[in-house]
Amino acid sequence: MKHLYVIVVLMVAVCFLSCQNKDLYQGQKETTDPNNPAVNIDYSVPYIYDFSDEVKNAEAVITIKADRDITASDFRASIPPLKYNKTWLMMLTQDDCEQASYCRTWAKINGKPVSSSITIDGEHQLFYDYLQLINADLPPTIIAAQHSLGFTDGAGNEVRFAITATVEPEQLWMNAPTNINKNGILDYYRFYMKSGLVWYNLMDMMNYGTGLAFHNVNASNEKDESDVLRHFNIAQDSIVKRLSGRKCKMLAEPDDNKVYVSAALKFSDIQTMTAQAGSVVLYPFRVDTDLRGILLNRTFLDDPDDFKSEIETQLALPKEERKAISIGVHSTDNKWMDFLQWVNDNYGQKGDDSVWFPSQEEYYEYNYYRIHGIQKIEQVDSRTIRVTATLPSGDSFYYPSTTINLSGIKSSDIVSISTNDATSGFSYADYDNGIMMNIDCRKHLVELATHSVEKYEKDKTNPSNKADAIYFVKLLKSSTAKDKLLSRIY
Repeated sequence: MKHLYVIVVLMVAVCFLSCQNKDLYQGQKETTDPNNPAVNIDYSVPYIYDFSDEVKNAEAVITIKADRDITASDFRASIPPLKYNKTWLMMLTQDDCEQASYCRTWAKINGKPVSSSITIDGEHQLFYDYLQLINADLPPTIIAAQHSLGFTDGAGNEVRFAITATVEPEQLWMNAPTNINKNGILDYYRFYMKSGLVWYNLMDMMNYGTGLAFHNVNASNEKDESDVLRHFNIAQDSIVKRLSGRKCKMLAEPDDNKVYVSAALKFSDIQTMTAQAGSVVLYPFRVDTDLRGILLNRTFLDDPDDFKSEIETQLALPKEERKAISIGVHSTDNKWMDFLQWVNDNYGQKGDDSVWFPSQEEYYEYNYYRIHGIQKIEQVDSRTIRVTATLPSGDSFYYPSTTINLSGIKSSDIVSISTNDATSGFSYADYDNGIMMNIDCRKHLVELATHSVEKYEKDKTNPSNKADAIYFVKLLKSSTAKDKLLSRIY
């Protein structure tokens, strides 16, 4: 009986500890550095955009008043093959849920300090996590933050590049703790490469347009379609809980394993896929379907400089004949950072501004709106027309935005232009024989901009925080709310 009592007590204790360890959705509380009690450490859970109730089937209404009499039937509205009327498409998917996708690829794009691939001791490269970034506990090999990378929306506003990050939610290492030491002690172990991205890193990335993709799942037999399919469901459940209601709708095929593709075609959440072999090469200006369930081609090259020649080859062709530059990569290093800078300086905001570089998720949604969307032009009075753009959503859509070209009027002809409440972001400029209008209907765009301003206000010495605040506020349409946020920055 005594032995039974001991066993029961041990079982209860183990159960209690297990429950504590598996409370995966709680953030660590703010505490102090044990080596220096005076140093506060911020362990707060990252802010993440609320995807749980994103707008569906958005309807944007733009009212345009001209300086002369106009007739609705003289105007034409259309969605171009590429957003912002860009002339070529580039996408990048980073496989294996790599930690480098946060502290290198994402960081380089968004003007954060970059973890250098130069080793500290001839052996170890050093990396960082979200909590180390916000606590300014960074590796000694860090590359200082520089200007963000992107293109413009055609109306003078920055739009940053966006990658696709693969995620492996069933792996316990996504919950690995982050160690922080702000006392300058020469202990670099905390910066050694982790097994992969941790959730906090991914949460931070989601606010900047990063796309998601399934990759390997924890199936006991990855050649068994039903086993892979079952684990898609398990992984999706974790993603929804961790990422504020967001689902994953993309597959980046792992290990040339077509079982994943066949399982994905039976998993309704997955709508777009990418792979090397047995895939379809994407020519954006020839697309006439919504691409649902299509396995799009991507290319892996060991040396990123090899993509430069491929880009130059495509740009020598008419835009109608150009294929998408879709890149697959595992870990990224300094040479990849130089490549991204090269794209920015030659074809982005510092170059000819010809590239659109979204996640594959965003491209998929944009093309879906182009194929299924409806643009209606109505007469309001002799000098006013109303353009209504309906964006019918598929399941789990998170980028309710588009570009609409409107022929028949120039900016100089416009007395006023206004939008409905469903439109949270708006810009326009002259294009071709009319104007282009960029419409964003994200439900919580003001909240996202407000968060970025509040983050800047907490640390006005951080130039990256200020750049983020300006960037997100400028995504908003002209409004009193936008003006108030800008006044808090300047």
